[in-house]
Amino acid sequence: MKSHKTLYPKIYDLKNLILAWRKARKGKTKKDYVINFEEDLAYNLKILHEELKNQTYNPKPLKTFILRDPKTRKISKAHFRDRIIHHAICNILEPIFDRAFIYDNCAGRKQKGTLFAIKRFERFRRKITSNFSSKGYCLKADIKHYFPEINHEILLEILKRKVRDEKVVELLKRVIERERERERRTNEL
Repeated sequence: MKSHKTLYPKIYDLKNLILAWRKARKGKTKKDYVINFEEDLAYNLKILHEELKNQTYNPKPLKTFILRDPKTRKISKAHFRDRIIHHAICNILEPIFDRAFIYDNCAGRKQKGTLFAIKRFERFRRKITSNFSSKGYCLKADIKHYFPEINHEILLEILKRKVRDEKVVELLKRVIERERERERRTNEL
């Protein structure tokens, strides 16, 4: 198994942060928090760059609110600058881990959106039912509260198998810890 040791400088590279900012703002250009960040875009990206480079970056507290659409759900939202960091991390780590995923995993993967999933489902449906001449069954499931329920230490150990850059691992710990904190607060509401 190939491991990667010098990833951290790629995460805080200004070109990567610019790409991450573009992804984070997609579909949100009219939002106040995006407009505010972009009022001094170069400065704000430079600050993120320096915080990452100097390892002083800490995620801001998440904003938690209740959404009723149609069922009531607790939603937590990361600060816009933190979403840029999330994209910056994904830009570097996604290609490393994508190859390890099964082909039919469509969750948040490039070129594997809803249309891909529907086509794969139809292919399997035809195969299982012998082109609709027999019955087939499909299980649709969702794991409730998946992220807070998984063991985060095991998750980090799995990540460490491929990511041998301690600075990246430390950054991932900070992001995961903020998510844990969010889940604790959300469960208290």
